Amino acid sequence: MNTSMSLPGLDPDVSALQPLAERMRPRTLDEMAGQQRLLAPGSALRRAIEAGHVHSMVLWGPPGCGKTTLALLLAQYADAHFEAVSAVLCGLPEVRKVLAAAEQRFLGGRRTLLFVDEVHRFNKVQQDAFLPHIERGTIIFVGATTENPSFELNSALLSRCRVHVMEAVSVADVAQVLQRAVDDDARGLGGRGLQASPQALEQIAIAGDGDVRRSLTLLEIAAELAGGEGGHITDDTLQQVLADRTRRFDKGGEQFYDQISALHKSVRSSNPDAAIYWAARMIDGGCDPSYLLRRLTIMAVEDVGLADPRALEMAINVWNAYDRIGAPEGNIALSNLVIYLASTAKSNASYMALNAARADVAEFGSQPVPLHLRNAPTKLMKGLGYGKDYQYDHDVEGGVALDQTGFPDAMGERVYYEPVARGMELKLKEKLDALRAARIRARQDKG
Repeated sequence: MNTSMSLPGLDPDVSALQPLAERMRPRTLDEMAGQQRLLAPGSALRRAIEAGHVHSMVLWGPPGCGKTTLALLLAQYADAHFEAVSAVLCGLPEVRKVLAAAEQRFLGGRRTLLFVDEVHRFNKVQQDAFLPHIERGTIIFVGATTENPSFELNSALLSRCRVHVMEAVSVADVAQVLQRAVDDDARGLGGRGLQASPQALEQIAIAGDGDVRRSLTLLEIAAELAGGEGGHITDDTLQQVLADRTRRFDKGGEQFYDQISALHKSVRSSNPDAAIYWAARMIDGGCDPSYLLRRLTIMAVEDVGLADPRALEMAINVWNAYDRIGAPEGNIALSNLVIYLASTAKSNASYMALNAARADVAEFGSQPVPLHLRNAPTKLMKGLGYGKDYQYDHDVEGGVALDQTGFPDAMGERVYYEPVARGMELKLKEKLDALRAARIRARQDKG
């Protein structure tokens, strides 16, 4: 499925049928909301666009930040035919038809700007279909994605495009767009004499959560509720419109992993306030509680570790409690866990010990177990020396056979676990430091 879109003068009757967000779509770069880093006067990209030198690119940013609008403006400034396809709605046969039409247009002396929305939803084969046309200049390729292109787009396509990062539009910038829509007689709501205070527009902008299109849609709904000529957007109006607002949260996308990363790193950094904020953001966005509890349990073993072994016990108990009581009360137990994990002592010593031991396993291979550590349940095995010279630690003075090694002969004694001087590991460190020093002395005396 392909769709042709254009900016210039729509028939007035057709325009009246369009949603406010479509009518208010920017028609020049100066009307773009936000994106000053990319499109500020004098910036490299803006100079190139205004000169008509438009290159193939990938626009990466959250919903409603202006990706489609920028693509339309690129076509306008480059004097190129605009074609749009959605990776959600079309497959390879439809894409090939659009590319064939672009080739004919190219032979006739006009370029085509092909805008591919949700490009990350195309598989590798579908993405590869664009490559020869980008190389020949048949199309100016503009892909839009809300996901990290490094993970979602193949390297061949990325190598032929520049990636431009677009940001969520600030509340102040969205509020300006809303004010323009209220005042605009031709495209907006100006002809209705709508009354909306700056505070009301700010509330709508906040509810839009960085999405200009969503904010304009909310404004349009509020305007309808406010009535006809001279209607006023009151607090009661806003309460109706914004009652069911939700924050931006993609349960399987880039923002999801950014937020769980922020939660994990806030716990690791012993910042309970930041940690509970990110947990609240994820709960508010509809994150599966079992996923969140699984990740918190991982933090208990990876980042708290033996500095506070109670953390793992608490994580399991909270997980079980949540399964029994559910939301919303279960969220209180979850918040207890988040705050405890962030507040308690931290150690990754056991995690690092495992990594060090695994490195030696890879380096030394399948070393035989020393004979004195082998079990000898049969006469034959005893005859082969299994268990010979083994010292039963409970029968040794002090309860530890200090001169007895626990490693394969080819490796010698190794030290993997280095307790930190925090929490309960402080006691472990004192004990193990003394034991290790005693083992060295005992082996020296024996040798």
